[in-house]
Amino acid sequence: WRRAACSSGALTSAGTIERGTTVSDFDPMEKARGHSMDIAIASIDHAPSSDRSYHLNFIDTPGYPEFRGPALSALAAVETAAIVVDADTGVEHGTLRLMERARERGLCRAIIVNKIDHEHADCVRVMEQLREAFGNGVLPLNLPADNGRRVVDCFTGADGDSDLGPVADWHQRILDQVVEVDEGVMEHFLDGGESGLSPQELHQAFEKALREGHLVPVCFVSARTGVGVAELLQVAEGLFPDPTEANPPPLLRRNGHGDEPLPLQARPADAGGHVIADVFKIVND
Repeated sequence: WRRAACSSGALTSAGTIERGTTVSDFDPMEKARGHSMDIAIASIDHAPSSDRSYHLNFIDTPGYPEFRGPALSALAAVETAAIVVDADTGVEHGTLRLMERARERGLCRAIIVNKIDHEHADCVRVMEQLREAFGNGVLPLNLPADNGRRVVDCFTGADGDSDLGPVADWHQRILDQVVEVDEGVMEHFLDGGESGLSPQELHQAFEKALREGHLVPVCFVSARTGVGVAELLQVAEGLFPDPTEANPPPLLRRNGHGDEPLPLQARPADAGGHVIADVFKIVND
């Protein structure tokens, strides 16, 4: 998130893990070990244009399996779970577990492939692993190009080439995946092709595909160089659901008599409604 904060102007420097200057790893033991050990919460206020502004909340969680508990507890506090996979190591056991728990909670899921500039990065292999592990709904929104030196949009654009082949091929795949969740959008698409779809129709179909787990978008980045981070920020702002658009959280009703709790049908978030708080982290200092 620190690169996203720099891209938005919230930070002037992303800091480095090696120097212990990252904002999210603020604990002295985290600085000494060079990795996260607990949840860190941060937010970004970003105004990409004069008529639009966004407030994004990030929960940075540890990646090492020894600290999987905090990562799992953070799922209760988000609308979208963005799972980071390294381009040099690929899908690991922790990836599988977090993706499954996020699916069980009905969360929208996305995958961020980091380290695309690493000397041992193999984005083709990683994409194959992701689709094999999580299905054909795993599709990229952008693609690495020039050996990870830049990324190209394959959701709204179809021109050019990438490290994973022609952009047009992936553009067609994700378009087909998105429109098939809505019969009306599919009808317009079949009648008039891509030009027959309005931006609003495509956006609504995209969010529906996310909510239903029919689509798991992939974004490629390099946290070290910043490649793809501005594009990831645009995706989070424009395509990921806000609390009023996401699936309501799973809730249980207890009667206080020891009976089995019953599922409670939650309503969509409403700023004018009753407050329901879910405490996902307690600190005892």
